[in-house]
Amino acid sequence: MSDSIAVLAAPVIAIDGPSGSGKGTLCQKLARHLGWHLLDSGALYRLVGMAADKHGCAFDDEAAIAILAANLDVEFVAGEPGEPTRVLLEGEDVSGDLRTEVTGMLASKVAVLPAVRSALLGRQRDFAKAPGLVADGRDMGTVVFTTAPVKIFLTASAEERAERRYNQLKSSGDDVNLATLLGEIRARDKRDSERELAPLKPADDAVHIDSSGLGIDEVFNRVLTEVNARLVSL
Repeated sequence: MSDSIAVLAAPVIAIDGPSGSGKGTLCQKLARHLGWHLLDSGALYRLVGMAADKHGCAFDDEAAIAILAANLDVEFVAGEPGEPTRVLLEGEDVSGDLRTEVTGMLASKVAVLPAVRSALLGRQRDFAKAPGLVADGRDMGTVVFTTAPVKIFLTASAEERAERRYNQLKSSGDDVNLATLLGEIRARDKRDSERELAPLKPADDAVHIDSSGLGIDEVFNRVLTEVNARLVSL
């Protein structure tokens, strides 16, 4: 994967952090407030997997899937308050299928291909268009948008993130166990932070925000203060 520094075509707010820290909700709220584009980078591998399946690509055909990744026709549309982001793949709304186990399996098949990871690096950078971009991920500030004027590392305790996920799943009628969720979150944090390629870590110049015990409006206002302070000189 290339580690070259990209010259940004528009200002970027790079928001990284572990699963369950509130990045998705925060990024949607920021993009909607600013009228900027939104990138959910974690969804891209799932979308590449869906595209490969749709076009009948063999999952060991690294070159063909890399071409799909480099030319992925995808759009993230921030929803209205209280509504999730809509995801369009080749003009089709695939929001409902994006987080299924089947799609997760497709993503796991393409994520191991170095050429795909390299192609997605450029694809993610292509989202940086006027008037600006809010980028949600784990390596936005450390790998993808290293020159972003605003970098936020949003976290929360593993216990709070597990409870948030527990409440979310329970409200959907799922039978879940809080202790099991906590174990899964801790294991995922360990994998993400210790992986060799693009590990989860804050950029050296990122602002750290712990969302434990904070409501989304409190987090949003803190981040917006940083955005206003850092973008005023651009």
